[in-house]
Amino acid sequence: MIPTVITLHRTEHEIGPRRPGAIYQNTDGRFEVLVLITDPREAARQLRRDSARWAVIVRDTLRPDGQPFAVGSVWTTSDYLIRPAKAVPAYAPAA
Repeated sequence: MIPTVITLHRTEHEIGPRRPGAIYQNTDGRFEVLVLITDPREAARQLRRDSARWAVIVRDTLRPDGQPFAVGSVWTTSDYLIRPAKAVPAYAPAA
């Protein structure tokens, strides 16, 4: 069997709009994205799954005691964006 290369486009499609600061909801809860991990080694460590290529650290905003945790589920039609990610300002060197 020849291994399949996962392209960046496909990875971004799997992650969807989940970037730091975004809030999305599905049947499991409403989640604020705290961190997006794209390093496969760190994603595998966070998810305890050798095949992981990315992970998202989220916090369930519907739970008052919601603690951050890692997810690796693919963005689907049952997920919907409530608040887009915060815009990251362009880098400007100090004057």
